[in-house]
Amino acid sequence: MGPHPAVAAIRLAVRRVLHDVLTDVQRSSENDPPHPPHEQASSPLVLVACSGGADSMALASALAFEAPKLGMRAGGITVDHGLQPGSDLRAAEVLVRLTALGLTPVESVAVDVGRDGGLEAAARDARYGALDAAAERHSAAAVLLGHTRDDQAETVLLGLARGSGIRSLSGMAATSGVAGRYRRPFLHLDRQTARKACMVQSLPVWDDPHNADPAYTRSRLRHEGLPALEKALGKGVVEALARTAQLSRDDADALDTWAAQAETAVRDATGLLECAKLYALPPAVRRRIVRRAAIDAGAPAGSLFARHIEEVDRLITGWRGQGAINLPGKVVAQRQGGRLVIRQG
Repeated sequence: MGPHPAVAAIRLAVRRVLHDVLTDVQRSSENDPPHPPHEQASSPLVLVACSGGADSMALASALAFEAPKLGMRAGGITVDHGLQPGSDLRAAEVLVRLTALGLTPVESVAVDVGRDGGLEAAARDARYGALDAAAERHSAAAVLLGHTRDDQAETVLLGLARGSGIRSLSGMAATSGVAGRYRRPFLHLDRQTARKACMVQSLPVWDDPHNADPAYTRSRLRHEGLPALEKALGKGVVEALARTAQLSRDDADALDTWAAQAETAVRDATGLLECAKLYALPPAVRRRIVRRAAIDAGAPAGSLFARHIEEVDRLITGWRGQGAINLPGKVVAQRQGGRLVIRQG
C-alpha cells in the first residue's frame, strides 16, 4: 500500500521542484571552471524554511523523504521574529522536529523586526533577509517555502485591494529570489492537504496565533473575506484566484519583456527618455519603463504605487506645463525640453 494521498501529493510536488533545482545546479556546474582533481563538489543542499506550522512541516517531511533519493542534502531554517512571548522556545522545538526528520544542518535565526511599512511587511523583510543570509552561509542551492494555493488566493486579493495593476494580481512566483533561490512547491495544493499530510504522519504542528488575530489584514481576509466570497460566489473561489495569479503573471512577464526591449529605443543619445517616443507606446509598456526609471533613480519599489506612475505618465500624455512630481525616495520627475527627467531631487 502506498502513502496516504495527501502525503503522496506533497512528496510529488517536492520531487518535481528538486528535479528542477538539480537540473539548474548541473547546468551551472557545466559553466563553472573545472575543479582540481582533489576537489570534489559536494551534493547540493536544499533548505526548508519552517515555522513549525502545518504547511512548512509537511514541506519539511517531504523534503527529508525525497532529497536523499536524488542524492541531495536537506536542511532546515526557522526564523524567530521575537514578536510573541516564548518565540525562542518555539524555535527550539522546531529545531528538534526538523532534526527528528533527519534534516541537517538545522538552524534557528533570531531577527529584529522594524516597523517600516507596517508590522507584517517588516516581519516579511526581516524573514527573507535571514533566509538569504542562511542560504549564503550554507551555500544552499535553494530554499523551499510552504506557501499554498490558499496563500496565493489571499495574496491576489491583497494585490487587488492595492489597485497596483496586473503585477499585483500575479501573486507569488513558483520561483523567485536571486538566481531562483526560493521555490514554492505547494502553490497548486490547498492548505488542507498539507494539514492532512501532517496528521496522517503524526507530525506535531504549531498554529501561529497571529494567523487568527483580526489585527492583521491577512488574518481578516483568511477568516472573514474569503469565506464571505465563497458564500456569495460559491466554492471554487480559491482555485479561480490562484489561476488568475498564473495568468496575470504570464501577461505581466510578457509586458515586462516588451518594456525592456522598447526602453533603449525611447532614449536619446544622452540616455534621457524622449516623451514623444514614450507617448507612442501602449500605456502598459510605457508605464513599466517609467516605473523602472524611477526605481533606478532611487525610488523604493515597495513605496512606488500606481498613483505615482500615473502622475508621472501625465507629464507624457497630458503635458500642460505642470511642475515636477515628487516620488518616494526623494526622487523627482519632470519634463524638460521634450525629455522625461527622473532623478534624485
